[in-house]
Amino acid sequence: MGLFGKLKESLGKTRKNFVEKIEQVVSGRRRIDEALYEELEEALIQADVGIEAAVELVENMRAEVKKQRISESEALTALLKEQILAILGPETVALNLHAGKPAVIMVVGVNGVGKTTTIGKLAHMLKEDGKSVLLGAADTFRAAAVEQLEIWGQRVGCNVIRHSEGSDPAAVAYDSLQAAKARNIDVLIVDTAGRLHTKSNLMEELSKINRVLGREMPGAPHEVLLVLDAATGQNAINQARLFKEAVGVTGVVLTKLDGTARGGVIVAVKQILDVPVKMIGLGEGIEDLRPFNAREFVEALFDAE
Repeated sequence: MGLFGKLKESLGKTRKNFVEKIEQVVSGRRRIDEALYEELEEALIQADVGIEAAVELVENMRAEVKKQRISESEALTALLKEQILAILGPETVALNLHAGKPAVIMVVGVNGVGKTTTIGKLAHMLKEDGKSVLLGAADTFRAAAVEQLEIWGQRVGCNVIRHSEGSDPAAVAYDSLQAAKARNIDVLIVDTAGRLHTKSNLMEELSKINRVLGREMPGAPHEVLLVLDAATGQNAINQARLFKEAVGVTGVVLTKLDGTARGGVIVAVKQILDVPVKMIGLGEGIEDLRPFNAREFVEALFDAE
């Protein structure tokens, strides 16, 4: 199976929840009227696109229908594809790895979203691209987190900088950056704690890590990647808002797209945060983290054959 085939297969549940609902609304309708727009908006909300994005999509479709003088309801599916792509943006937004050496990536997100696994897969991807990678274990409050990161480090051939359990996470970030500089490492990836996002002390801790990295290397972190679990739907949006306020998220990694019907949340994430989705997770395998390409995603989502 090629990359497009893998993506299409992974989006099977989302396609059923998203595209099929839309097609049920538009098929068999003789004319485009207000009732049809209302049903479309409701279908989009139910598909986890989110209220704001659903309203924007339908309003944009309404404007295009008028502008293009579209009268057949069957034309709305193609129009919706165009509008979704307009929100997601057609270009792939690459990781910022060229701002200095080391390029510093800080990874944030609540527990359970696949954060540490994502770091391991990202490290593997970067190493396959010929880059040297160092991992910083700054999630010091969850005993299993450091061990899990070390297992991934061994698996992909990366050293891990760690302190004892309960240590100051910012101190781990500091030592990791110093080690990366001393060893002439290309990319440093710093794991962080992921306790409940409603806890203000977590956000203060993340801000401190951010400040320490920036003090020791101007411009760092060059990426703040927020890992979100697609299966949590609109909960992912609430998490995203809080993390963006605390640490200035520069990119989103959406995991577990293969096991959920809620992949429509990718539209809500981009529309509400105006932060690019940079990576998506399509399975358990080490190769199943990949750069996000909006055009490819939309084509795979709407391709029913």
